[in-house]
Amino acid sequence: MCEWLRIQGRGRFAGRTQAGLDMAWIWMFPAAGAVLLWAVSLGRILSPSAPYSLPPSSRLPLPLRGDRRTRNVLLVLAHPDDESMFFTPTILFLKSKGHSIHIVCMSLGNADGLGNIRKEELYKACATLKIPAEQVEVLDHQKLQDGFQEKWDHRLLAELTMEQIRLWDIDTIVTFDSYGVSGHPNHRDVHHGISKLLHENQQGNIEAWELVSLNIFRKYSGPVDIWLSSLISSSSKQPMCCLVNCSPSRTFEAMAAHRSQWVWFRRLFVRFSSYTYMNMLRKI
Repeated sequence: MCEWLRIQGRGRFAGRTQAGLDMAWIWMFPAAGAVLLWAVSLGRILSPSAPYSLPPSSRLPLPLRGDRRTRNVLLVLAHPDDESMFFTPTILFLKSKGHSIHIVCMSLGNADGLGNIRKEELYKACATLKIPAEQVEVLDHQKLQDGFQEKWDHRLLAELTMEQIRLWDIDTIVTFDSYGVSGHPNHRDVHHGISKLLHENQQGNIEAWELVSLNIFRKYSGPVDIWLSSLISSSSKQPMCCLVNCSPSRTFEAMAAHRSQWVWFRRLFVRFSSYTYMNMLRKI
């Protein structure tokens, strides 16, 4: 009897072990496939030696106007670190084509009382991206304070942006779309402020592009999203393009300059975010 029980116990143990091995093999194949897809996608991104646009025939690089050799581009942000977390592929691409990048940041990012520190970090990040400090403006308006509960006045945003446009002879704007990538209300208000500016200056000679917000799966797919982004950009009826960052390490360098914000979850975000590797821009 005891011998029979021992044999039965060994049989059950062997069965569980075999089932565990079978489950391990089942999970191993998709994991290996995901790693291979990540590697292939990253290889496609890194293969060129300079930032590039998909499709190649897109409206970017921006056509020159008149006898000017470059365009003056204004990147409109809500907080310090937006340029590094979200817009690095756009910045690097436009810089590689010789266009002049100007930045206006609508707040100090003072929600945690670190506004002055974050302002200096923005200048350092821009230095890593080869944007001169004199072409970076950080505002601290009492009606435009950082915070999820803060409602920013769209007309005021439009007026402050127009001041920068006149100061730097800006002809192209790049900013957030209506969702603002993360859904942050300050990001969304910046978009609505730019939309108001464009609506009230329809006769002006200003072109504006918005950074397309992605769903959570695409947002955290890293370089893998290049396949879908390039397909959508190529087939879209709207003017749209995918700008590819062939030097993702530049994003890490820029974001690391924001030392007060360079905490573990943002390190993970920069590593896995598709915005590190590419930007989809759509004309407003």
